[in-house]
Amino acid sequence: MKSRARTGICIRETLAAPLLLILQLGVCVFLTGCAGTKIDWNSRVGNYTYDQAVTELGPPDKYAKLTDGTTVAEWMTRRGYSGGSVGFMYGYGYPYHGYPYYHYPSYYLAEPPSPDYFIRLTFGPDGKLQAYKRVAR
Repeated sequence: MKSRARTGICIRETLAAPLLLILQLGVCVFLTGCAGTKIDWNSRVGNYTYDQAVTELGPPDKYAKLTDGTTVAEWMTRRGYSGGSVGFMYGYGYPYHGYPYYHYPSYYLAEPPSPDYFIRLTFGPDGKLQAYKRVAR
């Protein structure tokens, strides 16, 4: 009697390897997405230079050199938006109410403007970061 030799790979082994690879890639993508880019400015006070700031953040939006050698510079971190978003509505739930629209007074919905946000860095005469402040205007 002839016996057949097992030449094929078991189905479990065939499916397990790709699923394990997909799971590992998913965990890597999840962990990469959770890594924040928030800067800890407190740890940079005293050892961060203006040149490093320009290299990392680009040229500042505003820059001033004071008479005592101190440098104050601002970088925009988030742009605000102007109001502009206006809606015109009748009553509550228009057009899904049971009465004609003229029974309800019309009103406007306007979104208020949002300010621009900046980080203001103050560098001493030696070029090291002395202070930082978040500014909105």
